[in-house]
Amino acid sequence: KGIKGTVILLTLGTGIGSAIFVNGKLLPNTEMGHLKWKDKVLEKYMSNKVREINSQSWKTWGKEFSKGLAHIDFLFSPDVIILGGGISKNFDLYKKYLTGSKCPVVPAKMQNDAGIIGAAMSYMQK
Repeated sequence: KGIKGTVILLTLGTGIGSAIFVNGKLLPNTEMGHLKWKDKVLEKYMSNKVREINSQSWKTWGKEFSKGLAHIDFLFSPDVIILGGGISKNFDLYKKYLTGSKCPVVPAKMQNDAGIIGAAMSYMQK
């Protein structure tokens, strides 16, 4: 409540989970990990699982992920992009490579626990 603008949350792990909030209201049914990218979808290039399987350095992965963020920024013009999931705890290792988005890109304050805390808070507001 009281949040103005468009906030995108991306949770990076095995795939890419996502949520879009517009002025504090959840826009249902977003699947940004399934956005078309090259010959596949975003999560086939940019998930943490892909980074691990391909033994990518944070620099290599960060530069590719930055291109995906630029695509998301172009499509949705968010005010901020928040990164959650296990990869958020390593934000300092790749943040300097995230230059594709015009808006700020920040790690979730609760890192990998952000999703479960958000789900619990949503339930409690009913």
